[in-house]
Amino acid sequence: MKLSHDIVERVRAAVGLDPDGGRTLVVAAMSGGVDSTVVAGLLKAAGYTVAGITLQLYDHGEAVARKGACCAGQDIHDARKAAAQLGIAHYVLDFESRFRDAVIEEFADAYVRGETPIPCVACNQTVKFADLLSRARALGAACLATGHYIASVDRGDGSGHRSLRTPADMNRDQSYFLFQTTQAQADYLRFPLASFSKDETREFARQMGLAIADKPDSQDICFVPDGDYVPVIERLRPEAGQPGDIVHEDGRVLGRHKGIVHYTIGQRRGIGIAAAEPLYVTRLDAATATVYVGPRAALARDVIALRDVNWLGEGDPDGRDVLVKIRSTRPPAPARLLREPAGRLTAVLAEPEFGVSPGQACVFYEAPGSGALMLGGGYIVAGLQSDDCRRKVLEAAPGLETMQTAASA
Repeated sequence: MKLSHDIVERVRAAVGLDPDGGRTLVVAAMSGGVDSTVVAGLLKAAGYTVAGITLQLYDHGEAVARKGACCAGQDIHDARKAAAQLGIAHYVLDFESRFRDAVIEEFADAYVRGETPIPCVACNQTVKFADLLSRARALGAACLATGHYIASVDRGDGSGHRSLRTPADMNRDQSYFLFQTTQAQADYLRFPLASFSKDETREFARQMGLAIADKPDSQDICFVPDGDYVPVIERLRPEAGQPGDIVHEDGRVLGRHKGIVHYTIGQRRGIGIAAAEPLYVTRLDAATATVYVGPRAALARDVIALRDVNWLGEGDPDGRDVLVKIRSTRPPAPARLLREPAGRLTAVLAEPEFGVSPGQACVFYEAPGSGALMLGGGYIVAGLQSDDCRRKVLEAAPGLETMQTAASA
């Protein structure tokens, strides 16, 4: 494939390295999907020497050939075939054991704790951007390139450090899932698709004659064969199926459930009880196996306690005004980062959010839209209520005066 001068310059700008007549080696992480395969092709066409690496992460029977799976048998075959077609070296590394320990086991443990985990963040943090990155360095690669839609940009301050920014195609923005990327990792990673749309990426695949041009995108939970995560968790952690009470926030016991693993904060459908008003899951108490429900107003939280915060901005985040996203699909909301006396960082929202769920991420941004600086983020420990927020909740739902004050800040 011969690229136009404009495309070549955009790819080289994303890499930020001179191909040096083909002497610059770039490792491309190839999952077998469209995005990562096109990255390898674009790098090759832009004059770099490319080596593709595919990680075998799991092998779940029916998931091997399931559409939307990732890093299993069929995907490895697709990656190997594409690499041969592109004329690049290709390696398959068996990381099944590492993936199980770092991602699948933690995924199950998080649900047992009453959290809603993000396994792809754990995979990026512990496998792709740690183990795979070290293998790329061992091969002598100048950088590791992936098919994520996010931008890596030189800071321009002479430090040699790079910043992570949102991509041109905000419909494909994956910055939320990369909030745990360290500065050292960000300096070595490159994202050649940052300036392209998904439609352009698929068109590149067609121009390259790749069989995966119309292959469906991978799913968030790649290791769940049929999309139903509950059997996976119950097989790994039988205690996750412990039954318990479903309790209204006003104190009434409304029914029983078959395990908190079936619930997540903000859930409305499939709660398993009949009620005259719409009810939402408001809290999960893993210690007592209790599912709390209430009206939407009871979900309001305006203080978010965080753990394992990764700060990519300059200086101390304490007192910094930012925009935060508490779900990948939510728009960013204004907040101020404050450090508690004990050292824990919290995000104080300008307006309450609904459905703040422990285990999810709270990701920081400097501004909205494309090209915005991603400043890092942390995992949500709890959503809390300031006195003002609690007053507004009680005004909207007067029957919740007995709602536990443990949810207050």
